[in-house]
Amino acid sequence: MRAWYTFTYVLWMIGEIVKGSFAVAAGVYSPRTRSSPAIVEYPLRATTDLEIIAMASSITITPGTLVVGTAHGTLEEGPSLFVHVLFAASREQVVEDLREMEQRLLRASRGPGGAEAALLPRRSRSAVDERFADGRAVRRIRAAGHRTGPGGHAGAGGSSHEQSREQEEDER
Repeated sequence: MRAWYTFTYVLWMIGEIVKGSFAVAAGVYSPRTRSSPAIVEYPLRATTDLEIIAMASSITITPGTLVVGTAHGTLEEGPSLFVHVLFAASREQVVEDLREMEQRLLRASRGPGGAEAALLPRRSRSAVDERFADGRAVRRIRAAGHRTGPGGHAGAGGSSHEQSREQEEDER
């Protein structure tokens, strides 16, 4: 069943690429300026790295759109993509178009009810780091004796030798 949704998603993406190509070509060869660029933050319902990468790739492969940044999600808010759109009728229309793309992608990756499952509340992956979806960095900072969270910041306490050693470990 998911194979069918994947097939229809690929066909739909080909159609979007063709439409985007014509829109960009018309904008380039038009004697007047037709572009109305915008950067929009799009909060994702996708939760896995594969889904987020597929969504960002789908946006970027479509002519006239480009993912210019990402925001790491917390347990309260999911990850977001920052999307540059060359021909934006309105920000609401851009978000609606991106929502349709993500809906189709989630159906292809999870099956017919997959997109609705993305609306369920996010669960804690770690009892230690309740606020952060990826708590490895926070655990390392706390293990090194640094304070985190409100009133504290990573880097409080510790010697410069310890901090340089931690940076070397993080780079590996």
